[in-house]
Amino acid sequence: MTLTRKATGARPAAKTVGRPTDWRKRFAANKGPKVVVIESDFAGIKAGSRLFVATPGVIANYVQRIPAGQTRSIERLRNALARKHGAAATCPVTTAIFLRVVAEAAWDDLMAGAAPSAVVPFWRVIEPGSPIARRLRCDSRWIEVQRAVEAQGG
Repeated sequence: MTLTRKATGARPAAKTVGRPTDWRKRFAANKGPKVVVIESDFAGIKAGSRLFVATPGVIANYVQRIPAGQTRSIERLRNALARKHGAAATCPVTTAIFLRVVAEAAWDDLMAGAAPSAVVPFWRVIEPGSPIARRLRCDSRWIEVQRAVEAQGG
């Protein structure tokens, strides 16, 4: 069976220069989580604050623990990770980047035939229509449908 965009919820392939991104490789290639003290104000976080910098694995672990049918905001994810790691905040830039890496790696698994229950449920954190959702290979409608299916207990 050939999967169409309608069946998969995938956007048409974008033109890429060079090789396509290997999301699994990006997921695995990280330096480890850390807490840093920022020297100047950054993204609404005051200079001198402790800032947690996560990894794709840390983000995936948090998202994986969200019960089916529930959602969390990215802000709530960042606040929970900051508290857990003794920081005032979690870096919003790397959180968005790593959340995309997690989502794209999960999408690769879905496109390879994995069931939604077998992948990191990125749709529980990424809002349909959000800037992150617009960058993903799946479309916002797929995220909406997946949320609705889980909300109905499916």
